[in-house]
Amino acid sequence: MKRYYYIFTPGKLSRKDNTIFFIPFKDFEQEDDENLQNELLMSFDGDYEESIPSNKTVLPINDIDSIFLMTTATFNTKLISFCSQNSIPIHFFNHYGYYDGTFYPRETLISGRLLVMQAKAYSSKQKRLIIAKKFIEAGIYNIVKNLKYYGSRDRDLANQIEAIEEIAQELPEVIEIVDIMNIEGRIRKIYYSTFDQIIKSELKFDSRKYNPPSNEINALMSFVNALVYTAVISEIYRTQLNPAISYLHEPGERRFSLALDIAEVFKPIFADRLIFKLINNEQISNKHFESRLNGCYLNEKGRKIVVQEFDEKLKTIIKHKELKRQLSYRRIIRLECYKLIKHLLGEKEYEPFKIWW
Repeated sequence: MKRYYYIFTPGKLSRKDNTIFFIPFKDFEQEDDENLQNELLMSFDGDYEESIPSNKTVLPINDIDSIFLMTTATFNTKLISFCSQNSIPIHFFNHYGYYDGTFYPRETLISGRLLVMQAKAYSSKQKRLIIAKKFIEAGIYNIVKNLKYYGSRDRDLANQIEAIEEIAQELPEVIEIVDIMNIEGRIRKIYYSTFDQIIKSELKFDSRKYNPPSNEINALMSFVNALVYTAVISEIYRTQLNPAISYLHEPGERRFSLALDIAEVFKPIFADRLIFKLINNEQISNKHFESRLNGCYLNEKGRKIVVQEFDEKLKTIIKHKELKRQLSYRRIIRLECYKLIKHLLGEKEYEPFKIWW
């Protein structure tokens, strides 16, 4: 499997032949004693060894799945054209860790039939409701799994679990998307109220606030959710799905709303559990945050720790219960896309991913 590349060092990306080069800016000063190679990027599936002298790093084109620019970088249209020709999405994050957008290359996996069926499913209120409910159903299930996991570890979460399960019983009866979103919002409010019990740290959550994040845990959550969202975008791109046609979230301008839908399934697994682990294991603490622009943000060291752990999470291998074979979490995201495709084509009812352990 090709790798994700995360670039933290300000610099220039350029193309030469069938290779992308990264050259750090001359006036950039490293913040620590890590060697330049580790400072530049973290990637999937194996150690990255190939490099050339003079602070220039080579990114072999046949090894790149997606590029995540976590800092300031310069490049020209030749580089963008080259990435498009080789089907490489580029995800942009700003200095504060905010997701800015994605360069989505021209689609090579095109299916007119699937596009028509995807649009028809959105246009049909009944079909759209079925799919939207599936996303939320799986998200709720995985949330409850998280609470039961920590409830068995000296946290008294029984009342919250019962309250969430009671609200979830309303889901089959609702007939409007707005009512599905209302159920999800009520459940998340209860879920978030448990965070200060789950997290054993001086960091406190209180409630979900963003734009800007109001405290350290909100800042961490916003950044990790953005990583989940962009990972889903990259996996959608490897399928024939159109990322702008969605079912739970209303399709709109300037966003890949289908990625928001699918991310609902995976945020409790890839985002929330990662947040609990990072804080409870003291990998992330007060020193990894800074206050700016009336908000709280992860600093660069904090973002690197989070990305490295997120990277490890996505390449974790599990034995799939139904397929009876080993799959990485990243591959499971793509498998979710394939399951949705089969549902849209009428081949098999969509059953979203639910934790079974």
